Amino acid sequence: MKPIVTITLNPAVDLTIEVAGLVKGGVNRAERSQTNAGGKGVNVAGCAADWRGQVTVTGVLGRGNDGAFVELFAVKGISDKFIRVAGDTRTNIKIADTAAGETTDLNTPGLTVDADCLARVTAAAREAAKGGAVVVIGGSLPAGVAPDALRPLVATLNGVGADVVADTSGAPLKALLSGTGKELPYAVKPNRHELEELVGRPLPDFKALIAAAEEIVQGGVRLVVVSCGEDGALFVTAGEKLSARLPRVEALSTVGAGDAMVAGIATALAEAKPLEIIARQAVAFAAAKLRRIGPHLPELALVEALADQAEITRL
Repeated sequence: MKPIVTITLNPAVDLTIEVAGLVKGGVNRAERSQTNAGGKGVNVAGCAADWRGQVTVTGVLGRGNDGAFVELFAVKGISDKFIRVAGDTRTNIKIADTAAGETTDLNTPGLTVDADCLARVTAAAREAAKGGAVVVIGGSLPAGVAPDALRPLVATLNGVGADVVADTSGAPLKALLSGTGKELPYAVKPNRHELEELVGRPLPDFKALIAAAEEIVQGGVRLVVVSCGEDGALFVTAGEKLSARLPRVEALSTVGAGDAMVAGIATALAEAKPLEIIARQAVAFAAAKLRRIGPHLPELALVEALADQAEITRL
């Protein structure tokens, strides 16, 4: 397996609070709460490490409250190359309604990242990815980082032979996909809403989603994965199109399921798997993650069994 590197420029401490039936505007008594190191790239790294991947993380953390991150990386054997700056990493609150099977997110602003800090992150990622690695760039951009900042970052990583998977949205994704050649990632993973925002039109069915994904592939991206919630996901390359889905899984928490899907994609790419196996692994990681809180997979035998059960349809 190739090494896996994740970049999280706007990580968060995730505070998950479980309630059995959320009462809006009223008093809610929590059944339990849990604090985890979070952020898309951190979540991807945790799941990839559970798959026994060789994982390095970088990005920007506040020195004031990095304890949860340090502990997570130590427990999972993840190489910590995060850049520390003054201040605290933001806290995001996740209210998990166990009765409704729904999660409400309250995301707070992050740290401000200047050009020097971004350059240090780029250097750390480049060093970790030397000789070829799968690099996941995940999440939103913090204050101080321009929407087009991912283009030179991706170009730097492509220059050392990395396969870059980008999981971002909005203006940063649009700016990234407006690049050419060495500025383009190997793969992107928007969800249905993010893809609609990107192309500027409704995408009501699989046919419309596939057409939009094909436009991105024609622009030079090798793989587009569109996550569609309970409907599974679409996987589109220049030569293949398929869907993958699993039966509905009872969710303890939906937080991080999309990140787990990216971890499934990244680990399968690191193992040089064909598209069908990438698809099976991606939906299996996502479904397995629904049963856990925090950036963790259950036992690998369960993940492998889910991958075998995935329904694959060639389109």
